[in-house]
Amino acid sequence: MLDDKTSLAVHPKERVELAAAYRLIGHFGLDDSIFTHISAKAPAEEGDHAFLINPYGYRFEEVTAGGLVSVDLDGNILNDPGKAGINKAGFVIHSAIHGARPDVACVLHTHTIAGVAISSLDEGLQPYNQWSAPFFNRIAYHDYEGIAVNLDERERLVADLGDLDVMILRNHGLLTCGRTVGEAFRRMMDLERACKAQIEIMKTQAKPCRLTDELAEFTAGQEEAWAEAHDAAGKPDAEWQAYLRLCHRVAPGFDQ
Repeated sequence: MLDDKTSLAVHPKERVELAAAYRLIGHFGLDDSIFTHISAKAPAEEGDHAFLINPYGYRFEEVTAGGLVSVDLDGNILNDPGKAGINKAGFVIHSAIHGARPDVACVLHTHTIAGVAISSLDEGLQPYNQWSAPFFNRIAYHDYEGIAVNLDERERLVADLGDLDVMILRNHGLLTCGRTVGEAFRRMMDLERACKAQIEIMKTQAKPCRLTDELAEFTAGQEEAWAEAHDAAGKPDAEWQAYLRLCHRVAPGFDQ
């Protein structure tokens, strides 16, 4: 579990949890070779406004807490244990959000088959069921501009995201934000599941039973109210803790 003192004695929580997210995304098949990224605010001692990201060329199953690269918002590498550098497209997307949203501790971006498929539909994600309803009116959309290597795209990315925590990058993929690594990870798992369900619905070629806007909004509000009450009570994130236990079983060594 995360409170294993051996893990935290070697690396800070930020590194351990981010490495776990990489391994879990790989475990569930949501990675894309050496591409796409998950970033998290770096420990304060690693630099002001610095964030952690995976070293370039490493598959997600190879990422470890100690191997993560820390970089500042200007692209200066602060700590790169493996001397591998980082992917520029990853820097552009993640630095944009970390620079504009101090409330965001983690940004998670994927290119999955279901996510890219939904991102390629004009209609985007629809409130067809209990998995997709919580995202109703809570998804930002950003138009495709080619591979994200131009720094000036950052301005448009953050303008489109606004104060939301979920974005569909059109013709590209999915993105979630969170106040913690666990929150961003859980949002992505839920978003991916909703996208998969919509694809399966479309395969039937039958008319979908779309929830009314009122019912979708009510359901989204229920989810938010539960989360607020849970946070206010100071309760631990039980689902993320369960995922961390899974990570220790399927990817031992991620916290090294």
